Amino acid sequence: MLSGMLQWLVSLAVVTELVAICLESRELSAVAGVMFVSAFLAGAGRLQGYARMLLVIALLVLGGFAWRGSLDAGQLLKAASDAAFYSAFLGSLGMMQCLVRRFEVLRRIHDVLLGGKPILLYPKYALVSCGVATVLSFGMMNLLCGSLSETLRERGISGESRLQWLRSVLISALRGFALVPLVAPTSVAVAILTRELPQLSWSQLLPFGLVAALLMVLIGWVLEQRRFRKVSSERIAVEGWLPGTGRLLALILVVFTVMAGLVATTGFKVSVAAMLSVPTVTLLYMLSQERALMPVLKEGAGQVWAMQNEMAIFAASAILGVALSAVIPADALAGLVATGGGVFLVAVVGMLMLPMFSMIGIIPITVLSVQAGLLPQLVAEGMDLLPVAVALVIGFSLAMMLSPFGPSVMLLSRFGQISRWVVAFRWNGLFALIALPVLLVLTALVAWLAPALT
Repeated sequence: MLSGMLQWLVSLAVVTELVAICLESRELSAVAGVMFVSAFLAGAGRLQGYARMLLVIALLVLGGFAWRGSLDAGQLLKAASDAAFYSAFLGSLGMMQCLVRRFEVLRRIHDVLLGGKPILLYPKYALVSCGVATVLSFGMMNLLCGSLSETLRERGISGESRLQWLRSVLISALRGFALVPLVAPTSVAVAILTRELPQLSWSQLLPFGLVAALLMVLIGWVLEQRRFRKVSSERIAVEGWLPGTGRLLALILVVFTVMAGLVATTGFKVSVAAMLSVPTVTLLYMLSQERALMPVLKEGAGQVWAMQNEMAIFAASAILGVALSAVIPADALAGLVATGGGVFLVAVVGMLMLPMFSMIGIIPITVLSVQAGLLPQLVAEGMDLLPVAVALVIGFSLAMMLSPFGPSVMLLSRFGQISRWVVAFRWNGLFALIALPVLLVLTALVAWLAPALT
């Protein structure tokens, strides 16, 4: 009974936040934030331990700073509003997961992807995973991990062979998912940065993000192609198109067309346009199939509530970001950003903080929320924004692979029945050590080019 009430409350909070965005009302957004937090607290017993702990810590920190007088009413309003925005961001985009069970091509996605030449399997998996994740978000990891586990069970693949399949297929999917902050407007990293810095746009980040993504795919390709050759002998590849493929592609095209229309006509950021278009198109498609409103709404509310752990983590991270950035002295980094070398130093430190903190349990959205809260002051002091923003999305991408506490690694670990420490460090450690120097060189190049680009 309580669970049913809470899932409707969370769905109502998502709708309230979307209305607040359209009306540009921070007060209504704060109401949505209170609704989200209230629902998560009421259902705290159903949250995973990490999500529950982070939410409690965030509220204690916020309350402690407010009691000391370190936060004013405006900052408390911002904390509630940001919590609503990031929770609704994940909840609205996650609605695309409702389409998975309606398309055979998604249920048999591994058979589709394993077609073609073995040498091309890694880049195919990585790039398709990235593309799917731009619309399914964490639903992509559920889709690929869950369907692979089922495929291996049906075919009786076990032992060392099973481990090779898991390492080859799922690690490429995880790395593809980690490319989303670099290339997709639907990434929460892009949403955080563009929300805190209105002068920054996704199109400014995209060229450098594409270069970083291609470099990471190339490095992974070199490391994983031999392992993919071994699993290719056990595949059952589908040649040609499965039923519903064209319809699915058309539906995704409609989503992006609506997004483009909203950006062009309203001036919304791309991430906000995605929040509005994805649930709208998804619900309309579901309604056209079901021909009944209540079953569609119940399924949608259930899907949103299924992401309660991730949404609670996002809300808590937003609250911590506002609280901590508000009490850090505004002049803490004064003088550093006056020179190109100082900007590069800030960019590198910001990039490295994300994976380093992620390794010890502080997930990247929490770290990025604090960092983003500091950036407006640095920009006001004359800092070139682009190198730091590019470095932060690169760091966010690396952190998604290296965090044993992150939702994506934990999903892979759960479905594959592999230790999350093995996934984060043994499977991705060498990749990160090779990729990091290359990405630092790219960051230095962006810092050098930035003055000419602004």
